[in-house]
Amino acid sequence: MRGLAKTAWMEAKLFLREPMSAFFTLIFPLMYLFIFGAISGNEPAPQYGGQRMLDTAVPSLIAMIIGITGLMPVTMTMATYRERGILRRLRTTPVASWVVLAAQVIVNFAMSCAGMLLLIAAGTLVYHVRFEGNALSVLGGFILSSLSFFGIGFMLAGSLPTVRSAWVAGMALLYPMMFLSGAFFTVDLLPKAVRTISAFMPLTYVVNLLRGLWAGDAWSKHVLDAGVLVGLLVVGVVVSTKAFRWES
Repeated sequence: MRGLAKTAWMEAKLFLREPMSAFFTLIFPLMYLFIFGAISGNEPAPQYGGQRMLDTAVPSLIAMIIGITGLMPVTMTMATYRERGILRRLRTTPVASWVVLAAQVIVNFAMSCAGMLLLIAAGTLVYHVRFEGNALSVLGGFILSSLSFFGIGFMLAGSLPTVRSAWVAGMALLYPMMFLSGAFFTVDLLPKAVRTISAFMPLTYVVNLLRGLWAGDAWSKHVLDAGVLVGLLVVGVVVSTKAFRWES
């Protein structure tokens, strides 16, 4: 466990020294919160079923944090380590292989939590965002969603040979999901054909689950969302275990 703690601490320092990862996880969601707040305030909106806009925007932006952290830092870090031969050298050390992967999960999950807490604090203090759900339920949804996206990230990290290909693949998946999943605005505003496409995007189910739990829904109302995310997690673990390459 000491090896895991030291590796995680090292990865945390590297994460914070990388401006892109820290910015998109910790600052970028806050920017969108303040932009939404400046445009419309936290007023009831018909497109959100009469709910106040930022009350629904906060869990949606938390979903965006999960998507960004799962698809970008994990994928980019692992691809960089493989391309530079770091993974190969790590396998020759006494540190077990699983420690390297577990440290990535721990650090990126911790950063996701930090981004979520900053977002909730800003929403509560500045816009008086309401929370009507159960904190443990929302935490459970957050953990499930994060692990599911880490599974996707490790699938990409295990199969893409270079940092450039990892960047392109991550961005190609992330940007359509952010705009079409409901993370920025409700899917109900989109054309029917686009809503059909949205149903095939993993982030859609994260948005639906977190919005519902935030508003006080029971898990029984989100069986499909939870089921899809559990399925993604299982597939991610299985594929990553079989396909992950430690050398280019």
